[in-house]
Amino acid sequence: MIVSWNWLKDYVALDGSPAEVAERLMMAGLNLESIEPHGDDQAIDLEVTSNRPDCLGHIGVAREASVLFNKPLTIPAANVKSNGQPVEKATSVAIECLDLCPRYAARMLRGVKIGPSPKWLRDRLETIGIASINNVVDVTNYCLMESGQPFHAFDFDKLRGGRIVVRRPKPGERIQAIDHNEYALTPDMCVICDAERPVAVAGVMGGADTEIKSSTKNVLIEVADFSSMSIRVTARKLNLHSPSSYRFERGVDSSRMDWASRRCCELIQQVAGGELLEGSIWAGEPPVVQRPAVSLRPNQFRRILGIDVSTNDSHRILTALGLKPTGDQADTDGTQQYHPPSWRRDLSREADLIEEVARIHGYDKIPEDVFVPLSLSQKSLTERVLDRIRDTLTAAGFFETITLSFVSGELAELISSSNSKLCVDHSSRRQENTLRQSLIPSLLVVRRDNERHGNFNAKLFETASVYLAARPGDPTAEPRRLSFVTGGSFIEAKGVVETLVQRVNPQSTVTVRPSDQPHFVPGRGAEVLLNGQSLGWLGELSRNVTDKLDLRDSVIAAELDLASMEASPNLVPAFAELPRYPSISRDLNFVLDEFITWDSLSEVVRAAAGPSLGVLTFGSHYRGQQIPANKKSYVLTVSFRAADRTLTSDEVDAAVKSVIEACAVKLGAALR
Repeated sequence: MIVSWNWLKDYVALDGSPAEVAERLMMAGLNLESIEPHGDDQAIDLEVTSNRPDCLGHIGVAREASVLFNKPLTIPAANVKSNGQPVEKATSVAIECLDLCPRYAARMLRGVKIGPSPKWLRDRLETIGIASINNVVDVTNYCLMESGQPFHAFDFDKLRGGRIVVRRPKPGERIQAIDHNEYALTPDMCVICDAERPVAVAGVMGGADTEIKSSTKNVLIEVADFSSMSIRVTARKLNLHSPSSYRFERGVDSSRMDWASRRCCELIQQVAGGELLEGSIWAGEPPVVQRPAVSLRPNQFRRILGIDVSTNDSHRILTALGLKPTGDQADTDGTQQYHPPSWRRDLSREADLIEEVARIHGYDKIPEDVFVPLSLSQKSLTERVLDRIRDTLTAAGFFETITLSFVSGELAELISSSNSKLCVDHSSRRQENTLRQSLIPSLLVVRRDNERHGNFNAKLFETASVYLAARPGDPTAEPRRLSFVTGGSFIEAKGVVETLVQRVNPQSTVTVRPSDQPHFVPGRGAEVLLNGQSLGWLGELSRNVTDKLDLRDSVIAAELDLASMEASPNLVPAFAELPRYPSISRDLNFVLDEFITWDSLSEVVRAAAGPSLGVLTFGSHYRGQQIPANKKSYVLTVSFRAADRTLTSDEVDAAVKSVIEACAVKLGAALR
């Protein structure tokens, strides 16, 4: 928001310099970007946060300055003179989409003379970077930057049927805007129409057919309140942004619409003459006049700010900012009720009122060493589980990444999903506009970038949400995932998954079963199960996937559901006494049918080995010469240990014999 210093002083008499005033405004929340001289004026560039649309006009900034410097605020009365002819007899307004346009007001002037603006008006606009067009258009821009309320002026004689209709576009409708570009309209937008066609994109930009030109004689002035979400969506979809859309996106003060309309007509009469028809046409809902009261307890200043602020001081500040006490007698603890003004929709809680008092009272008046009672927060269970996961993966040599939730359509297709993809239509997201349904493509891009910088075999992981459906609040629509990529072997990646699960809950069991998802190399993909329930997937990615990103090395990837891991964590380690007696190990090499998995073999071994089995370890597997067709061999190591004595060879041999016999009977396995 660029503020003219001379213009600002029309509303509040300021004794200090522009730098002094700007610094005080900055300390109160309007960040100072720059101060630039402009003729005999100075342009003050202030950053206005999105919750303060009231400061997107000179009056709003002046209101802040008047409170900060304890100076009276002068707002023009906006007195207009009409010719007595009712405006309702000349035109009409109908709203067919109250959800997109809750309220609309129109006034009409006849016999205006279009020409250059007077010097004072041109100078004011040029100081804040707005080019002069003609006297009527300049007034609408002036009033916009004065009040923060957008306006639009129509050449009334070019409105077919002499009326205004606010509605959604019909299929196939288009409009040529005043920037002389043509735009296709969609049914989710709001347009201002005459009796036959759109004449403006509501809240965004007017149409070329009804713009004010030198031949214009009769003018219809529009003041409206449009849905913030509708304007935001429309501006981004059309890639068409304006000072009006910027303000409508943040919300306007509907209670000041009538004043704004009168003010605009008052200035048009001053600079362009004309007769104003009597009254205005108001369509839609009545303006919001009074907002719900908010309670303020005096003792909360000490609790939140660490200092005491007297009731008189806080009352003076809040009333100066436009809040109105309810008039009810304060409670015994001093609690008072205040109605926030219509232009401050951001004030809805007690903490908001305390912040208002603090910033006007002065943050610099709060000592640096003031005591503010605080209580230590504790990490949630989810945070503790994530910490355990991060520690485990970092110890395994992985690096954590943070990537955008938006990916390109091509990247989103790398990992198949049965869910329909969610996309956004945004001017800044023309390429990467798809909400990802897997974290793996993003990790592959990071891995590719590492390869291009000579850092091969980057081991990466990320924890984030994926987006499977447009159902706000439904956790199944935005599940959280843990994904990692590595250049190691499948068995190493499986070991990482098993270690992760064991670190979160040592009593949990991880198993895998074959999966033939199209993004896997055939025969090298698996579904991961946690205690028999699906946890995610693990496997070597097909070259059809990695070649699309020009990855040099093969990639093993895993994607796991974080909610399943967080369902029943056991993060407190249990004490286990160190073994006192030695273990005895035996290596076994079984030849089995091709379809028998390691999980099936290990299950049989554990059941047959008896209570003295300590560790079962996978050694290797082999297919090829000396092994019959449709057969394979697994090498495994079984270690036995007793807690109260040293096992004898006979005891170990008996346990091994039991294992061999069980594998032969249940799996048809033979020792190689």
